[in-house]
Parts: sequence; C-alpha cells; structure tokens
Amino acid sequence: MSKVNQSSLRLIWLALVGLAFFVSCSHAPQQVAVSGDTMGTTYHIRYVSANPRHDAEKVKERVDGLLEQINSQMSTYDPQSELSLFNKKQTTEPVVISRSLEQVVRRSLEIAEQTDGLLDVTVGPIVNLWSFGPEQRPERVPSDEELATALAQTGYQHLTVENHQLQKHVPGLYVDLSTIAKGYAVDRVARLLEQMEIQNYLVEIGGEMIMKGSKPGNQPWRIAIERPESTQRAAQRIIEPGNNAVATSGDYRNYFEQNGIRYSHIIDPRTGRPVQHNLVSVTVVTDSCMDADAYATALTVMGPEAALVFAEAQQLAVMLIARENGEFKEYTSTAFKPFLQ
Repeated sequence: MSKVNQSSLRLIWLALVGLAFFVSCSHAPQQVAVSGDTMGTTYHIRYVSANPRHDAEKVKERVDGLLEQINSQMSTYDPQSELSLFNKKQTTEPVVISRSLEQVVRRSLEIAEQTDGLLDVTVGPIVNLWSFGPEQRPERVPSDEELATALAQTGYQHLTVENHQLQKHVPGLYVDLSTIAKGYAVDRVARLLEQMEIQNYLVEIGGEMIMKGSKPGNQPWRIAIERPESTQRAAQRIIEPGNNAVATSGDYRNYFEQNGIRYSHIIDPRTGRPVQHNLVSVTVVTDSCMDADAYATALTVMGPEAALVFAEAQQLAVMLIARENGEFKEYTSTAFKPFLQ
C-alpha cells in the first residue's frame, strides 16, 4: 500500500477509554497513550502498566529511536536510506545489507512466490508512472509504450537475497517495501514493548496494528474495520482480534479519475495497470503484522473469488468487502469467523 493509502486506511480505534486513565491508586494499572510521526504517516500506541519505569516519555523515546532506525533502512522517500542507496546502484553486483532489510526482503519474496507474484516489491516504477509513488507525478494515464518499458524493469524474480546480500539481476530494478515495511515496524515495536515487560498493548502504524493482552478491567481490545467509502469514515464491522495483528488494504481513497474511469493505486504486477474488479477492501488477521500487511495487498490484487479461495487454502483469516449493485457485501474465510462480534 502506498504512503497516502496506508495513512488513509487507518482501522478505526474503538478506544473506549480515549485518553482517560483508569487509576484507582498510584500503583493501579493505567492505560497510557503514546503517538508520533513515522514512515510518512503516524503511529499510536496504547499500553497498560502500573510500573513507573513505563513512563510514556521513556516509552516514546525508545519507540521513536527504533522507528527512525527502520525508516533509515527501508524508506524510499529518504534518499539516503539503505534501500534508496541500493536502488540508485545501476549494478548487478551483490550489496551487503542490514539484517532487518534482509528479513523484510526475504519475506516479501517468499510471499511473492506463494501468491504467484501478486505481491511484488519491484513494481515501484509502475506505481510512479501512475502518479502514486514518491516522485509525485501529475495524475495521468501512462502510454502502452511507457508501461512496457517499466514492466521490463520489474519482476521479483530479478531480485535475490542471500548471506546478508541483496542483488539485482536487472540493473534498473527498483525495490519499494511499502506493502510490507509498516507491518514489520509494528512487529518490531511490539517486540520492544515486550522487552520492556509491557504485556498489554495495542500498536498501530499507518493503519496496520497488533495487539496483545487486554485493556484495564480485563476488557479485550476491539477494533472496527472501516467502511470502504471515500467521502466519510464509519465502521463496517467490529472485531476482537485477540493476540494478533490486523492489516487492511483497499482502493477507495487513493485513486484518481480521468475521462470517467477510476484508477486506484492498487497495481496488478502482471499488467502494470490498476485493478478493475469489485473488491474494495481486504482485512487480514494473523500473528505477524508484516505478513498481514503483505497478504492484504496481494489479496486485493487477486479479486474476491480468487482471494477467498487462496485464504481458505492457506487457512488465512480474511474479510473481503466487495461493491455489488451499489452496496457493500462481506465475504469471510472460515478462519476469520471467530473474530466477528
């Protein structure tokens, strides 16, 4: 998902406590709120603790430091990030990379194989052609010749990672991890909180989230899946994900129209063109936010029928929302049903 899309697709918080603290005495568990900017979007954290070491300012300092590190490795908007420097190299020689970048690229390639290339982190040049990338081009429909040229420079098969080295097999290959990096960052922040002995939390970055434990009073974390409308924000469905991650992908906010045709930011890597089916939103619940982020994008490309077949085959918890006859219709996989309210 693109920077703008991820920011706009934020799952609606059912923050029943808002900023209130549930405090009966100075040592009672409190729900604490921490937020900030990162990766071209925002993050929000809620955690429950009675430990004075878990002061919000201290937690925010640790979280900000971690997110700055991840951004410096994986951003395509920072020209000096590790990934941007790799993209600038017009060479097929292997490049030594950080373990974090290696982990994310490796997982993206695994999911690319699993989805027959419908998750493809090399489609950045095509995304830019359609005006949805960091280059901020004017909104326009590229020519067939431009698309053919860009397609020749894409393909996850032209990218390999091995022994902490990343290698292009096409010199002009461009890697964009926006479909998976925010999910990875969510997982890393959750791991940091656990290292700090915080066991009850909800972490959200640009709409991707993970949660564990409960709110004060042993109340479960509840979230709402956004109704896929471009004009207003409303809840489509409330879910209780338990100790899991949640990611949503959709085509209903980041798009442009030309000559009566709507072009969304969701690009089909096979054609180089925006998807044209009626699937408008995909929500994935799983134990890894990195995986949920990536699968949500791939399933959005698939379309409703293929996405549901894939979800059942992989035992993925998935909710699809399709636009049918002017209305929204929900489809859920078997694994998703326990999370419904």
